[in-house]
Amino acid sequence: MNRSVSTACALAVALCFTSVAQATPSATGGKAVAYAMPLVAAGIATWKDDWTGLAQLTVVTVLTVGTAYGLKQIVRERRPDASRTDHSTGWDSFPSTTSALASAPSSFVWHRYGWEWGVPLFIVSKYTSYSLDKARKNRIWDGLASTVISFGYNALITTQYRKPYGFYSDMEAGPDGVFVTANYRW
Repeated sequence: MNRSVSTACALAVALCFTSVAQATPSATGGKAVAYAMPLVAAGIATWKDDWTGLAQLTVVTVLTVGTAYGLKQIVRERRPDASRTDHSTGWDSFPSTTSALASAPSSFVWHRYGWEWGVPLFIVSKYTSYSLDKARKNRIWDGLASTVISFGYNALITTQYRKPYGFYSDMEAGPDGVFVTANYRW
């Protein structure tokens, strides 16, 4: 197993065990994961001395959370917990801004550094949606909508990380066939 996969798995496992102390999902644990995800992604970018990636992470996270917050003001969906009876604050369930905060960094890591780093963080970030659903603060599709928003912004903004030197290979499938490229940067 290469170093990046083992490091990403260790980060994901540590994040799960340090921020979620209970066996049952809670909204507090989901929020802890959501707040930790940008810090973990920023730590990975800093560890790689990737200042462009850190700027892209900031832009993508602000856009994702801002879009989710803006849609929350437009789309009127009632929260499932029904604890709020006033109509001014109980109709802001869709999309989940907490899930948006967790989804943006995990999608960033996936797009920027590859699936080896991204999949463990993506799985951990989905705990936020799951815990908010189980705590009846949001529905599961509220979190999925935030994931789609973050995936879209990352596809538009985030570029693939390239080391300053070394051998690179890439493979793309298109309608005309498969294209394989190999480069070496001095």
